[in-house]
Amino acid sequence: MEQHDEVSIRPATVADAAGIAEVHVRSWQHAYTGIVPDDFLAGLDAARRTPVWAENLRRGPDDHVLTWVAEADHRIVGFATLGPGRDEDAARGDREIYSIYLDPEQWGQGVARELLRTVVAEAGTGTRILLWVLADNERARHFYRRNGFEPDGVEKLAPVGGAELLEVRYRRG
Repeated sequence: MEQHDEVSIRPATVADAAGIAEVHVRSWQHAYTGIVPDDFLAGLDAARRTPVWAENLRRGPDDHVLTWVAEADHRIVGFATLGPGRDEDAARGDREIYSIYLDPEQWGQGVARELLRTVVAEAGTGTRILLWVLADNERARHFYRRNGFEPDGVEKLAPVGGAELLEVRYRRG
């Protein structure tokens, strides 16, 4: 595992799209092995994800969606995205963490915790924050529980890579 002395968290810009796409793909391919179908993971391509991320970042502030990147040694090693709660039962003012992903080399280094702290601070004290996690992703579930999130009893099946996978909603606040 590669250790970086200095990781900085900053708001993402459209210029970060390729770096975010790269982390997104690598993270999925490592974190979801054995959960998401292998052929789907093998077919993920950062070059195809880059324009999608560029558009998301361009549109984000207008949609009240904010993305931050974690940067080390002049490269993006993680990102997190926060926006309005999207669930039917979301109250006005609820926020949802749409994503937190790290380059697998960064796992266990505290980078996800720093990204999460940034997101929680942005949401504000007393704001209810929701997120969805694949039920079989024990590593992520443990991370969220360790950082003050708890499952709230809401679950759904989500189509991922040609499979229907169970997702569990977590809540904080």
